[in-house]
Amino acid sequence: MEIDKAIRECDDRRLQTKYNNATYIIQRALALYSIEEVAFSFNGGKDSTVLLHLLRAGYFLHKRGQNGANGDLRDFPIRTIYFESPCAFPEINSFTYDTAATYGLQLDIIRLDFKSGLEALLKDKPIKAIFLGVRIGDPTAVGQEQFSPSSPGWPAFMRVNPILDWSYRDVWAFLLNCKVKYCSLYDQGYTSIGSIYDTVPNALLSISNSSNKYKPAYLLADGRLERAGRVRKISSTSGNYPTDSNGLISLDLHKSSMLTASVIAVGDEILFGTIEDQLGPSLLRKLHSIGWSVSELSVVHNNIDSVAEEVERRKSTNDLVFIYGGVGPLHSDVTLAGVAKAFSVRLAPDEEFEEYLGNIIGYQCTGDRNEMAQLPEGITELLHHDKLPVPLIKCQNVIVLNATNDSELEKQWDCLIELAKSIDLLPLLEPYVSKHVTTNLSDVEIAQPLSKLGLEFPDIFIGCYRKSRNGSLIISFKGKDQARVEAAVNALCKKFRAGAFMETD
Repeated sequence: MEIDKAIRECDDRRLQTKYNNATYIIQRALALYSIEEVAFSFNGGKDSTVLLHLLRAGYFLHKRGQNGANGDLRDFPIRTIYFESPCAFPEINSFTYDTAATYGLQLDIIRLDFKSGLEALLKDKPIKAIFLGVRIGDPTAVGQEQFSPSSPGWPAFMRVNPILDWSYRDVWAFLLNCKVKYCSLYDQGYTSIGSIYDTVPNALLSISNSSNKYKPAYLLADGRLERAGRVRKISSTSGNYPTDSNGLISLDLHKSSMLTASVIAVGDEILFGTIEDQLGPSLLRKLHSIGWSVSELSVVHNNIDSVAEEVERRKSTNDLVFIYGGVGPLHSDVTLAGVAKAFSVRLAPDEEFEEYLGNIIGYQCTGDRNEMAQLPEGITELLHHDKLPVPLIKCQNVIVLNATNDSELEKQWDCLIELAKSIDLLPLLEPYVSKHVTTNLSDVEIAQPLSKLGLEFPDIFIGCYRKSRNGSLIISFKGKDQARVEAAVNALCKKFRAGAFMETD
């Protein structure tokens, strides 16, 4: 069959793997249910067009496996459901009927709403399973697996999702490699098609110097933005943020002179004392150098619940949360799963991240088998930089670092600072100004005056420490205003005899 032959002969190993997995799911469903008990929901869009041809190939492979024949299997006996809507694009309707005629589809046309139409159809037909072109990232995909029973309150049937883990790139790789027809709207800049009332061409495909011309959908560079052509109305009172803000409000630096971060280290080895955490203190210094305050540095076990609980606590009380350790494919690498749980989302394959991993470790692990390519669904943004082999991961206001030593952290931090200059990622504030003085006064002598000084200068962080029990007391003053820091130091000196304090670096 031409579909199976086209995929076998192409040099896209990733696509071949996706195809093999999808056709396996189809053959599995055809083994579980008779041909009269299955149906296919077709809407004329790119995803259902892919599914149509996968079903043709899967049915061919299924029949060949049953009787070992390689005969001409032109008939497509799987019942096809089409919900015809007055709000659909004329091009979608035309493409659907042309496709039905070309491939001999048995169309059941339903003009009711989806749920009512489905109830009527299932009462009349012995349908037990329906093939759907749902992909991760679709609004209806949350919580679904390749085989998922219908939701409560709906007619009972099995949802079969052969392309659940396919990306935008996979869809277009399949359509172009197999040279099959698709709806003409996709060549006019539409990347995700809904109704005539909520769909426009994707502005990211607009041709410069042309007011009404767009590149075809398969040229969209970032598949995560395929729904950018869906018209969205955002209420100013709803509390919802635009998708591209990813849940983090743009920060007005004129109104925010103080931003706080929390740092979380994930690692049993740190808690057992096997290794010393060097990244935490280094990250604290870097944050202070750009004017950020750090509320807490915590260390948690390599345990999904421990990570989730700590992230849940910190993300709501800090502007940013940095987390490191526990990132990778090992059993102890639970950080991303913990972050996902903290935001009540699932882990799902990320096409772009998998591409990066493929360039580094090869494509021997693809799709849902590559644990490192599973990212928190719907909240993840990849932070790209030419100097980073793999982008950093940002989940709303949580940034996941994959550094394992100081030099790697230095490189990732420098990239974050460069990115901060172009996007509202890590606002660069007025840096802290600090002064240190030493004294040989006893703790008893200096305790009360320092307490009063803290009340006089609430905007200055005043700390005390010794490098050894019998060494001099070192007092540090940190704040955003140089004059205020110096005023606090002078105020302390005036409380004691001259020469009681010596300024030090």
